[in-house]
Amino acid sequence: MKLTQIPFKDTGFFSKTMLDYLEQKEAIKPFYNNFPDITGFHNQIEEKEKSYRLQSRLTLVNGLGNQYKKFDVSEKTSENIALLKQQNTFTVTTGHQLNLFTGPLYFLYKIISAINLAEELSEKFTDKNFVPIYWMATEDHDFDEINYFNFEGKKVLWNRKDGGAVGRFSTEGLETVFEVFSNQLGNSKNAEQLKELFKKGYLEHTNLADATRFIANELFKEYGLVIIDGDDKHLKELFIPFVKDELDNETSFKEVSKTITKLEKEYKIQVNPREINLFYLSENSRERIIFEDGVYKVNNTEITFSKDEILKEVDENPLAFSPNVIMRPLYQEVILPNLCYIGGGGEMAYWFELKNYFEKVNVPFPILLLRNSVQVVSEKQQKKLHNLDISHQELFMNQHKLLSKKVVENSDIKISFGDKINYLEEQFAELKQVAEKTDVSFIGAVKAQEVKQIKGLKNLEKRLLTAEKRRQNDLVERITELQNQILPNQSLEERQRNFSEYYLEYGSAFIKALKEGLKPLELEFTILEM
Repeated sequence: MKLTQIPFKDTGFFSKTMLDYLEQKEAIKPFYNNFPDITGFHNQIEEKEKSYRLQSRLTLVNGLGNQYKKFDVSEKTSENIALLKQQNTFTVTTGHQLNLFTGPLYFLYKIISAINLAEELSEKFTDKNFVPIYWMATEDHDFDEINYFNFEGKKVLWNRKDGGAVGRFSTEGLETVFEVFSNQLGNSKNAEQLKELFKKGYLEHTNLADATRFIANELFKEYGLVIIDGDDKHLKELFIPFVKDELDNETSFKEVSKTITKLEKEYKIQVNPREINLFYLSENSRERIIFEDGVYKVNNTEITFSKDEILKEVDENPLAFSPNVIMRPLYQEVILPNLCYIGGGGEMAYWFELKNYFEKVNVPFPILLLRNSVQVVSEKQQKKLHNLDISHQELFMNQHKLLSKKVVENSDIKISFGDKINYLEEQFAELKQVAEKTDVSFIGAVKAQEVKQIKGLKNLEKRLLTAEKRRQNDLVERITELQNQILPNQSLEERQRNFSEYYLEYGSAFIKALKEGLKPLELEFTILEM
């Protein structure tokens, strides 16, 4: 195993928002609290310590105890749950949807980022305890986003009727998916382990939340990962004051809207708030709550409440009130002694909209940490990259630009069209000066000729490049094939592939390599040569 790190910006796959954040640009500083470095964590610990109540800790630990009743809990995870009772224990959290069989590869990178960060903080702050948390997005209702995973370029799909919170979905019908997937895996030792994991996860648990907990627990329990399901009555009781405030004052809409007005001057807005950012959750539906004509209505149903009725419903049935993407982060920070949220670029982008809202409701805004991103390169692929003289940075170039660069470098014809164009521009600059002294009307003709000549040179450059690509067809094909292998669909593989492809080849050594190699606070992109 060999690790190489490169700046996130060198991959070309990260937004201006994230790159500015990593560089701590002035424009983005108003939208976050403490930065993910040791000084930032010191400040965050002090802030969270003052605000998080002992009663919340006890409710959290009791809730986790109930959630883990049916599961084989490792000694390390049990210790971490018990530690949460102590005032000097804090969490670092990542969250993810309940994707079938973990979904894309970055599911692993999120969780290992959280595990490794907790360990690093334990070394830096020896009088504190730090627990890695995986927050299961059990209340999401977008089934189309989670009902498949990709394996060796093919989609493994679970077809079933949609409706309600996905965590409550029955696992019925996954026997068929298991048969299809099993046939693709073969019969190696690692294949049998994958089959066992899928089978025990989905065929021996009755709902998707329990199945996902089992799988994540099996993969990471030795590292003490604690998995939490927010679809929990007792945890939601802690959130009642904030739900009532939302229904009564529409606080999130007001505060987030103010932030967006400022944020959108520089950055793309990820999500927009609604007037009420809550759903009403029942067994088979999760519908928006709308305030209209003095009445609270549950969208697409006949359910309505007066103000007094809905506030009473919050007290008596808190489980029915489900936060959307705007309020879910607040819910997480209310029920956890959390210091840091670890997520991808898209997640970070919507968190930047929330700082003012957190301040308004007096909840500490957590540190935001861009999760580790990884590109796995096999020994064979690395050898090909070396033979083709392609660096790790070049690997992420646009394919057309990469091919053009390598064809030019490999060509016997050494003509610099850039030099020729620069020379032309210098000549025309002199002509413009002459025109200004003689006849100003002549300048237009000079400029038109300059554009024509430069365009002609650029066309010649393209034609020469096209001819060279034909002549060097073997090189072009080798580069194209290799880059397509490493970056499927010209995208980061972590967004495309499932962990099972690498587990099939390397077994548990793959997860151990990630655990040993990922450094969440170094804030760089990782290339892992296996």
